[in-house]
Formats: sequence, C-alpha cells, structure tokens
Amino acid sequence: MSEVTAEMIERGRGPDPAAAAKRRRLASQVRQTREKLTSSGTGHRAFDLELYKVFAKARRRAAAQFVLLAGLVGTMATLWVPPAHAALWFAAVTLAAAVDWGLCTYFRSLPQSRKNVQEWLGRFVFGEALQGCAWASLVLLMIDANAPAARTFVLISLLLVGATSAMIAATIPLAVYGAILPLIVATIGYMQPLHDNTTICLTVLAAGSQALFIALANRLYATSLASLSFRFEKETLIVELEQAKANSDEARRRAEEANLAKSRFLATMSHELRTPLNAILGFSEVMKGELFGAHTVPAYRDYSNDIHSSGTHLLMLINEILDLSRVEAGRYELREESVSLAYVVDDCRHLLAMRAKKRDIELIDNLERTLPRIWADERAVRQVTLNLLTNAIKFTPQGGSVTIKVGWTRSGGQYLSIRDTGPGIPENEIPVVMSSFGRGTLAQKNAEEGSGLGLPIVKGLIELHGGVFTIRSKVREGTEVIVVFPPERVMDALPQLHFDLPGRPGKPGRSAKPAKPGRRHDAA
Repeated sequence: MSEVTAEMIERGRGPDPAAAAKRRRLASQVRQTREKLTSSGTGHRAFDLELYKVFAKARRRAAAQFVLLAGLVGTMATLWVPPAHAALWFAAVTLAAAVDWGLCTYFRSLPQSRKNVQEWLGRFVFGEALQGCAWASLVLLMIDANAPAARTFVLISLLLVGATSAMIAATIPLAVYGAILPLIVATIGYMQPLHDNTTICLTVLAAGSQALFIALANRLYATSLASLSFRFEKETLIVELEQAKANSDEARRRAEEANLAKSRFLATMSHELRTPLNAILGFSEVMKGELFGAHTVPAYRDYSNDIHSSGTHLLMLINEILDLSRVEAGRYELREESVSLAYVVDDCRHLLAMRAKKRDIELIDNLERTLPRIWADERAVRQVTLNLLTNAIKFTPQGGSVTIKVGWTRSGGQYLSIRDTGPGIPENEIPVVMSSFGRGTLAQKNAEEGSGLGLPIVKGLIELHGGVFTIRSKVREGTEVIVVFPPERVMDALPQLHFDLPGRPGKPGRSAKPAKPGRRHDAA
C-alpha cells in the first residue's frame, strides 16, 4: 500500500485547486444556460445575442443574392425607364445591402462582452428598414410607367423581396417590420391612383401577402425560440452531467485518500495498542495467578481478573477491526490448502462445548464426515465457524439448542448451516446486523455486548472464497446462517493429473474422472 503523504491529507481536507476551478466553471455554465432557458428571447442578453447571431449569419449569406436580384430587377426595369435611372436605383439598393452586410460583419467580429443588445437591435432594425426603403424606391423608379405589365412587375418584385426578408429576419421581429412595412406602404401608394376593381384587388392581395409574410416570420421566430431552447436544454444536461462526473471523481478521490489514511491509521494503531496490551495481559495474568505471593487485599485478585479479561476483549476487538479492514481493502491474503470442512467444524464445536454446557444449550451436530476436502484457507474457515457458533450460543437462551449441519449442495459444493433457537432477527434489521458495528434491537436487549464485526468479517471471508453467506431468521423462532463453498473449491471435483509412463498398463496421459460425491442436501 502506498504511503499517505501530507499533501494527500491536505487535499482531503480542502478542495483540489484544479478540480475546484473546473467545478466553478461548470457551475457558471449551468447558471448561464438556465438563464437562457428562462428568457423569453427579448429580455435576456445571452439569449437575444444568440438570436442576433442567427440573423447576422443569415443576412451576410444572403447579401450577394440580394445584390444579384437587384441587378436582375434593374435590368428588367430598363424596359420601361431609362437605364441611368435604373442604375441609380441599383446603386441605392447595393449601398443599403452593403450597410446591412457591414453591420452584420462588425457584430460577428465583436467579443461577447462588447455587444449591447439594445444598441444592436436598433442597428439591425435600421439596416433592414434601409433595405426595405431602398427596394420600395422601385415604385418611384416605375411611377411613370403606366403599362399593366410594369405594375405587375413591381408587385411581383416587392412580394419576392418581402418574402425573402421575412425569412431572413425572422429571429428579430422588429427587423421584419422594418423590412416589410416600407414595402406595404410603397405597394399601396403605387396602386392608389388607379380605382378600377382589378387594381383594388391586386393592391389588397399584395398588401395582404406582405402582412402574411409578417405572420409567417413570427411563426418562424417562435420556432427558432423553441429550437434554441431545446439546444440549450441539451447543453444544460451535458454540463450538469459533467458537473456530476466531476463531483463523483472528487468524491472518489477523497474516499480513496480517506481509505489510505484509515488503513495507515489502523496499521499504526494496531502496533501501538498491541505493545502495551502485551504488557497488560502478561502482568495481569501474573497478578491474578499470584505467582509472587498472595494478595493482602482479596479485591486486588478480582481487579486483576477484570484487567486481564478487559485486555483480552480489547485485543480481540483490535484483531477483528484489522481483519475487517483487510477484507474490505482486498488485502486479506488467503493461504489456501487442503481443508476438511467437517473436521474444522467439529473441532470448533469441541472448543465451544464447555461454553454451551454452562448455559445449558444443546449442541446437535449433523456432519457428513465423508465429504472430500476443499481448497480453502483453514484459518479463515475456522474463524468463520467460531464466529457463527459463538453468535448462536450467545443469542440462544438457556435450555435451547444449536444445530450444526455440514453437507453437499445441489450444485456439488459444500455448505455449513448453523441454526439456533434464539429470539431471531426482524427482517428489516438483517441489513443492520450485516453492516460494520451493527447490532439488532433484540440483540442489545437479550445478549451480552459485542463489537458487531463478526458477521461482516464472515461475509467478507466467504466472498473471498467465492462462496455465499445467507441469513434466514424469524422472530421468536430462531436464526439460521448458511455458508456455501462453490463446487470449484471441492477437491474431489478437480481432475487428477497423470504422467505418461511408457509400458504402463491402462491409458496413460488421460486424467481420471472426478469421484462422484455422496448424497447431496439442499443448503436451505
């Protein structure tokens, strides 16, 4: 395990500067995006600037097409007006388009901080109105042309420009009005001197079409707002996911450093505590045994017994904490060997038989002693068995019984089952007793104090062997704990290796078939 440095501990107490800066940046992005989402598109600077960017981009792209359209219209106008007049009108339209193009280019070149929403709104409306007026001046150019074809040509040209301007300026409603209103006024003014029914119908149709373009532009504006909202919502989700990931990474880093610090602390404290504990246990044992003479005060002998028992309990607690920390950190090394599960369980039963007899508890064993050996850590198996048997005896009242079973599982593994007739564990408290230092309410009332580490250690050791640990309990009926070792751990299930020996009878080089296990029992 790597050493815990002062820098690591310091980072654990305070945020990492780089990570903190990243979290602040992500939080700022989340805040800005949420402000954009809450904007109606006309009152928030960031949202309006985004709409202006869309308008500026579209207007710059359409500038050349508008100039070409103006050239085409001016060329066709020479059929009714002098070419010099048409060229002058074309120059006016081109100048208006250049002004609008320059405004859009300048807007896109400015940094975000220097863009004033209200100022640029006025500039864009002015640019669109200037272009609208330039195109509306086509009426002045064609005012002296009284041919019906000339009037139709003017109306079609104005309608085409109005429709195009409405689509381009749709993201700025005021700019749409600035571009189309001059066209409507010019259309009505151009057709006003004529009072025949056909002219009136054409005038109403042309003006109504321009009004329809404004309505369509408003619909496009609403669609643009919805599209931007969806885009910003997606960006918000991405930013929040990045922020959550950054928080998760920071939490994981802190947890890893805390785990390193905990492991280092436990290793150091175990050494520091065990050294004086050895002296306490040794001297207290000498004092309670009165090896250097009897105590003049009998109470001293009782004090010596209390000191020795307390020291033993403390040493056991330290060992359990260290075992649990090694298991949780994945640093518990299994010393695997061939182990007889039935023999280990029977040996542990003999060790605890005296304790059970003192409490008038009957130990009933049902061990299948012909079981093949398993490949496991004998110390871990012994510790598992002792912890489970100790708990069963501890929580079983006087006159009760503890039943121990060892046998086969259906899948070919081996199991250990210990059932007691104690008060049982409520179903909702089983996760509590399986947690570190967890103790159920009935256990606190009906049994002596314990550290609450036995079952977590058992579960960890069994999982290191690839097995399964299960608790089944009912209140006032008792508790059954089941430990299952997988079939891969059973020695009889492993193929035996043979070497090819020339001239040897039989079939050299083939492995023997696994021996058939005896009768199987369910672990349930």
